[in-house]
Amino acid sequence: MDADVVVVGAGPTGLLLAGDLATGGARVIVLEKRPAGLSNLTRAFAVHARSLEVLDARGLADELLTRGQPVTSLRLFQRLTIDLAGLPSRFRYVLIAPQYEVERLLRRRAEEAGVVFRHDLQVSGLVQDSDGVTVTTADGASLRARYVVGADGARSTVRGAVGIPFPGRAVIRSMVLADVRLARRPADLLTVAAANDSLGFLAPFGDGWYRFIGWHGDRDVSEDEPVDLDEVRAIARATLHDDFGMTEARFLSRFHADERQAPTYRAGRVFLAGDAAHVHSPAGGLGMNTGMQDAANLGWKLAAALRLPDDTAGVVLESYDTERHPVGRQVLRTSGGILRVATLPGPFVAAVRSGVVGLVSRVAPVRRRAALTVSALGVAYPRPHGAHPLVGTRARDLPLEGGTRLAEALRAGRFVLVAPAGAPTPDLPAALGEVDPAERVVTRRTDGGATALLVRPDGYVADASAGA
Repeated sequence: MDADVVVVGAGPTGLLLAGDLATGGARVIVLEKRPAGLSNLTRAFAVHARSLEVLDARGLADELLTRGQPVTSLRLFQRLTIDLAGLPSRFRYVLIAPQYEVERLLRRRAEEAGVVFRHDLQVSGLVQDSDGVTVTTADGASLRARYVVGADGARSTVRGAVGIPFPGRAVIRSMVLADVRLARRPADLLTVAAANDSLGFLAPFGDGWYRFIGWHGDRDVSEDEPVDLDEVRAIARATLHDDFGMTEARFLSRFHADERQAPTYRAGRVFLAGDAAHVHSPAGGLGMNTGMQDAANLGWKLAAALRLPDDTAGVVLESYDTERHPVGRQVLRTSGGILRVATLPGPFVAAVRSGVVGLVSRVAPVRRRAALTVSALGVAYPRPHGAHPLVGTRARDLPLEGGTRLAEALRAGRFVLVAPAGAPTPDLPAALGEVDPAERVVTRRTDGGATALLVRPDGYVADASAGA
C-alpha cells in the first residue's frame, strides 16, 4: 500500500479529513488537480458556530477569528432577524472569512501531521478489491490505498468512477458573485433581501472587502458571460435599494446553483464527502460547513477502522452514511427553502412572503430553531433504543479539571471520557472494549454536572450515564 487513505481534493473537506486521519496515525496522500499555491477563490465565505467548534477542537478557531468578521445576527427579507447571540456555544455568531483562509489553516495542520500532497494530478479512475483501492491518474501513475475518499467537488471523478449517481437539478441560474469595496457601510452587517424578482446578499470580510451574491430573475445568461461591476450594482440597487458606492472588485464570477445528493456516501472502500456527496444553493452559507462536518464524522471512523477487526470496522464505517446522509438531506431542504422564499416571483407571493416572515419573526421558539439549524448546533445523530437521552447529541464545551475545556481535550483526536467531579474513573463501555485505553483521554468536569460522558473524537456523545 502506498497509503492507508488517499483523499482526492484539497478543499476544506479534504484538508480537514486528511489532518484528522494523520493525527489518528494513518498514512495519508492528498491528490489535488489545482497547482500548488493556487488560491481558491470560491463562493464559500461563512463559517458557522458548529464548524468553529470543529476547528476549535483542532486548535485552529482562535487564529481564524483574527482573519474574519464575526456577525451576531442575520437579516432576512427586511423583516426577519435571526439572533445568534443566544446560541449555546462559545461562538455565538457566524464568522465571515474567505475560504482560502480556512484552507490555509487546515493545510498547515495536515502537513504538520505528516500528510503528503501531490498537486497537478487529475484522477482518471479507480478499481477496488477486497483488500484496497487502486487509483489511477491522468498521467498514467497509480496509487494503492486501503480506502479512498472523494472530496473532489460537485463534478467528482471519484463518484463517477464507482458509479454512484447524483440526482437532482439546477434550481437557479446565472447568479453573480463578487468581492467588492464599498464607499458606504451597510446598516445591517449580514443582509439577505428579495425584491423585484431578484435576490441580493451582502456580507463583510472585515478587511474592507464585502462578498456580494445576487440574481436577477429576468437575466438568464450562460455562465461564460462575463460579469461587470455595473451588473452587480444594478442587482444591489434592485434588492438592497442601494449599491453602497461599489467602487472596486477583486473577484467577479457567474455560477448556477444545483440541488443534488448522492443516494449513498459509500461504495465498498470508497467514500464521498462534501460537495462530492451533496450540493445545494448558497442560501444560508451551509456548503463548506456541511462538508467539514462530514469530514469530522468520517475521519475518526476511518482511522479506527485501520486498527479494528474487520467486523467491528464495518459497523463503524457504515455509521458514516447512516449519520451524515440525513444531515445532507436536511441541508438541501433548508437552503432550498430559503432560496424559494426569496425568488418566487409576483406581487402575491411577495405579500405572502412578507406575512410569513413577519409571523416567524414574532415567534421566539421558531427563531431559536432557525438559529440552531443554520448554525448546525441542532444536529443530532440517531440514538439507540433505551440509550441515555444525550447519546448522539453534540457535547457542550464543558469546563474540565486543570482549567481546560472539552474542545481542548478533543485535540488529541481521541475519545474523551468525562467523569463527574469526585467520582471514580469509569471504564469504557463494553461495546467499545476493543478501543485501546491509550486512545482515550480521561478527565473530570468542573461544572457541577453529575453525568459521566464518553465523547467521540468528533464531539458527539457516544455514551452517558447518570452519576458515576
